[in-house]
Amino acid sequence: MKNNKQKSLIGLKKAKSLIEKIIDMVEKDEYCIDIMQQNLAAIGLLKSSNQTLMENHLHHCFSMAIDSEDENKKQKMIEEILTVTKLLNR
Repeated sequence: MKNNKQKSLIGLKKAKSLIEKIIDMVEKDEYCIDIMQQNLAAIGLLKSSNQTLMENHLHHCFSMAIDSEDENKKQKMIEEILTVTKLLNR
């Protein structure tokens, strides 16, 4: 679990650094395609980080909720997963 969070954190920090670079590129009026390629790289890092966070959540938090006797907790967890999945698919 900790390893997955660390992996996700590294991806987020790389994306942050890349976004700062992209902002600088836009401010310097660099070539649009170069900016878009860097932007897509940042999006890829964010998607990968999100996937890692989801996997960690499913293996840990979701599993614990499903194994519990609390039906409200189970339903809430399912609704949270559905909400995040809908946002991802926009």
